[in-house]
Order: sequence, then structure tokens, then C-alpha cells
Amino acid sequence: MTTVDAINAASTVPTSGLQTGTTTPATERKQTLDSEVFLKLLVTQLTNQDPSSPMNTNEMISQTTELASMEQLTALATTTTENFALSMRQTAAALIGQEAQYTDAKGVEKSGIVTAVSFAGGVPLVTIGDTAVPLDSVSGLKLIP
Repeated sequence: MTTVDAINAASTVPTSGLQTGTTTPATERKQTLDSEVFLKLLVTQLTNQDPSSPMNTNEMISQTTELASMEQLTALATTTTENFALSMRQTAAALIGQEAQYTDAKGVEKSGIVTAVSFAGGVPLVTIGDTAVPLDSVSGLKLIP
């Protein structure tokens, strides 16, 4: 029978609070769990399993299914974000020539004709009169006859 010596916890716990088994500085480590990390964990688990007691096949299939589901959810989230951004751009472009209302920084409601749209930032900016206004700040529209 082999004996195991006690480990001095104070000397082995990293100061970052997270032990990852890598020498990569904490600032360069991944901050999110993605499919690559999940797959590495699964491979590490399979590599280090006890040969006399291998991983249950159902458990391995379950983990592989979770990986596939996570990848699909990530792809769906990306697609949804891209569709929302495209929808905002289409909406902003459709406002050109329309009279739009917004509330300025002082709380005064203003209106004017939308003359331009900028897609430079995350939220499109519509130019109302001579003021660039974020699309999500437009509070109303009027039909110009």
C-alpha cells in the first residue's frame, strides 16, 4: 500500500485564485469557456482515466452532445447579433428623408429631417438637422406629404 504525504496548501495554491495547470500568465489566459476549452477538458479526462474503470460510454456521449449543443448555441447567438445589427442598419437607412423626433441631452424634444446615416459605431447614427442622434434615441416619426 502506498502512502500519500500531506500537501501544504499555502505553498501550492496560486495567488490568482484559479489553478489551471499552465504557466501562461493570468492576463493571457482565456476568460471564457468555449468549445476548444471544453474539448481539451474532455480529452484530458479521457487521457487520464483509470484503464481498469474507463469512462461510461453514456457519460462520454452526453458530454460530446453538450459540446455540440454549446457550439450550436454560440453560432445561434452570433447569427442573432448579426441579424439585429443588420436590422438596425436597414431601419436607419429607411429614415432618410423622413421627419424624426428625439430628445436632446437637455431633455428638450426636437425634430427635423433625417439627412444622413452613419454606420461607424455599434449603433447607427442618424443626422437630424445638423445633429447626429443614435438610432435608439429616435422617439418618433412623421410622414412628410
